Amino acid sequence: MIKIRNHDTLRRLDFKHPATWVATWGGCGLMQPGPGTWGTIGGLPFGIILLMFGGIPALVIAAAICFVIGLWASKHFEKMVREKDSGMIVIDEVVGVWIAMIPALLTPVSILLAFVLFRLFDIFKPFPISWLDKRLTGPFGVMIDDVLAGIFAALVMIGLRYVGLQ
Repeated sequence: MIKIRNHDTLRRLDFKHPATWVATWGGCGLMQPGPGTWGTIGGLPFGIILLMFGGIPALVIAAAICFVIGLWASKHFEKMVREKDSGMIVIDEVVGVWIAMIPALLTPVSILLAFVLFRLFDIFKPFPISWLDKRLTGPFGVMIDDVLAGIFAALVMIGLRYVGLQ
């Protein structure tokens, strides 16, 4: 069952401020359990559309633009909720999964693989992702661990294609 965040946290949010909607990717980050997974799922259709109609360049450009916008949104969101790297911020997951999708083929299996690999790297945070996650704070710290998780997932996707498994 999907749940929405507790009322105390919601009261601190300014739902009229665009940073709330950008940081939570249209509210995906407010869903529980697993707001990061919900944010990743929320980003997938947009990534697929970008790949279908603009190819890899569109996905790369969109990820870069969303990274910059994510820095702005996470800065304002953290001030609102008075939490560092709030789990409700999921614009970083969107950027990360789009990076993971760069080498993906437009097939359900390939898109699902990009999703799963990204979530695994984002959840388990192998070195150096974990190292950066612990040491960097603020908006850049919010965003960079998911960027790296996306890069790791993309590299695995490239490796799988190289050996003929994708």
